[in-house]
Amino acid sequence: MSKAVSTPDTLAPNAYRLLWGGFMAILAAGVGFAIRGGFLDNWGAEFGFTSKELGDISGMGFTGFCFGIIIGGVICDKIGYGKLVIAAFLLHILSAVITFAPVPGMSKSTVYLLLASGSFLFAFANGTLEAVANPLIATLFFHNRTHYLNILHASWPAGLVLGSACGWLLDDFFPARFGIPVHWKLQFALFLVPTVLYGLMFFAQHFPKSEASQKGLSLGEMFKDVGILGSLVVGFLLAMFFGDMLLAPLLTPANASPEVAASRAQIASIIGYVIGGLFIVAVAMITRFSIGSILLFILFIAHALVGAVELGTDNWIQNITGNILTSEQGKGLFVFTSLTMFVLRFCADFIEKKIGLSPVGILLTCAILACLGLNLTSYVTTFGGALLALTVYGIGKTFFWPTMLAVASDRFPRTGAIAISIMGGIGMMSAGLIGAPGLGYAKDRFAGEALEKADPAAFAQYKAEKPSEFQPWTKLLPNVVPPKTGLDGKKFGEVQDKLKKLADQGKKDPKAAMNDLAPSERAVLEASIAGDRKTLVADSFIPGAMAVIYLGLLAYFAAIGGYKPVHIGEVKNSGGH
Repeated sequence: MSKAVSTPDTLAPNAYRLLWGGFMAILAAGVGFAIRGGFLDNWGAEFGFTSKELGDISGMGFTGFCFGIIIGGVICDKIGYGKLVIAAFLLHILSAVITFAPVPGMSKSTVYLLLASGSFLFAFANGTLEAVANPLIATLFFHNRTHYLNILHASWPAGLVLGSACGWLLDDFFPARFGIPVHWKLQFALFLVPTVLYGLMFFAQHFPKSEASQKGLSLGEMFKDVGILGSLVVGFLLAMFFGDMLLAPLLTPANASPEVAASRAQIASIIGYVIGGLFIVAVAMITRFSIGSILLFILFIAHALVGAVELGTDNWIQNITGNILTSEQGKGLFVFTSLTMFVLRFCADFIEKKIGLSPVGILLTCAILACLGLNLTSYVTTFGGALLALTVYGIGKTFFWPTMLAVASDRFPRTGAIAISIMGGIGMMSAGLIGAPGLGYAKDRFAGEALEKADPAAFAQYKAEKPSEFQPWTKLLPNVVPPKTGLDGKKFGEVQDKLKKLADQGKKDPKAAMNDLAPSERAVLEASIAGDRKTLVADSFIPGAMAVIYLGLLAYFAAIGGYKPVHIGEVKNSGGH
């Protein structure tokens, strides 16, 4: 990497310090995300949450990102990047304080509220930082955005590797080898180390402005390519968040009858759609009712799928592979695939310039590999087989997020920080509303169905108190996504703990120790594994749909003379109108 040189149209003197400051900020987010994903089962066992409830808590750890990055993206050129970094730093500290607040004796609903709020604030801080980092790097390295945005986002898998490795040591290795239990609060506190480091790296630095800001474009002009079409995507996700995730639980008492619960959910849904509609109206008014770019609208939809399959899957993959194999192997596999992502994200420049794949060609290839990898993972029975399958999936998901941001930056320069900030927000909101809860619902549904079919008596003993739903899809498509009863998290956790103790006592593999369990306990574990396999197959349909979208985009760019970056003033073939 060459030394930064300041010229009128390229790098600032502190460009690489800003690049690595952004790298450390996203790394902090990755560390917190990975560690939390590793102890979801601890929360389930300690507080009695179902997989769907854990998915909802994790989902708040995505949806908060949306608000942080969109709000930050809109105001970053007005108030300055430095002030946003300070706000994000303080929010990270506050999120830790709230997450550490649950103590024994609290009601389940209170614990749920604290953990969900802590996850939301953590994600809001992460989003605010990306509202700084993405447009900053796109501006500093505008001649090679795909390469440098991939380097910036190599920090995410680096954080996943560090967080997962720490989680394995503290949650599995030390307790198993030395009998030293490490509470999940101490594990989660480790994300504060890179948080302090990014604060120091950004301290007292000068930040450049985006091309759109330099040209003096107004907020309305920056929003024109987003327009009504783009705001429809955001508005729908906002309606889902406020109606189904936030207001419905708040308005519905824990002991409410089914009729009251349905009525309150309907009221919450209406309020959610009003909020989403107001956002659409606001964008329409500031853009003087611009329809927006059809290409950007398609990119927004594609990135919603990216968030659902990449981050939604990452949220559950340790749990799923750890259940199919062993907990330690699940964490090890997650570290390996994350390390694969980290290394490959430094190779985007080679792939684009030496192999000759355009950014859209890279995205199409990745979607095919991700679909194949998830299907292969659903069949694994050994660690070696899982390593191969997850390598295919890991390669597939590597370039999705940063390359999508690069395409939006290349094709829509007059949006400044807005388009890529909204795109990042859509991806995280989708992960929180569709990916994480959707996979949680799928795990509950498929595991419950498998146990009910295999052993109805065991199902009656181990089923959750309430059926899991996947709103708003359960309401919109009740025959396709019906309410389904999964496994009780606390009871399932007790069976897992018993299996672990039997394996430790007999010094044998946990899967071999399943034969020492009672038939009903063995049936529960086998049903859970069968449910996880079907969940991976269902998940693979998302990158399959993405492949179709990217194939269409590839044909579109071929028809207009090929993919190339454009600059403000270049309207022809820009995809902006």
